[in-house]
Amino acid sequence: MNQINASVIEIQSVDNLNIVTFDANNHLLKMMSLDLSSELAVDTKVALSFKPTTVAIAKNISGKLSFSNQLKVKIISMEVGKLLASLKLGFGEFTLESIITTASVKRMDLEVGESVIALIKSSDLSIGSVLS
Repeated sequence: MNQINASVIEIQSVDNLNIVTFDANNHLLKMMSLDLSSELAVDTKVALSFKPTTVAIAKNISGKLSFSNQLKVKIISMEVGKLLASLKLGFGEFTLESIITTASVKRMDLEVGESVIALIKSSDLSIGSVLS
């Protein structure tokens, strides 16, 4: 499970739907949630969690995307298997993992040391723990 420490900067709520905006390494991240802990408020520090299989990779993209969370990352290492590949990604002081198909690694000609964009849907982020 990937984790990024972040601070809550905004909470928008309509009925029981919530959009929470976080600051992580001076990048804005958004999470869509149906239920929020009552201890969550602006300036609360949290550890955001998301699965490696929910992290898509983009290279040389242009135009607008519906992904709220687009992180500039660097490929630190790759373990490429017959069907799947695990990419370790540097994002500030955090190391993230993306699991994608080996076919995607080859088609995109991904290489260690390369900068790419990690894409995470707002519905794939969750609060792993409240830090303060």
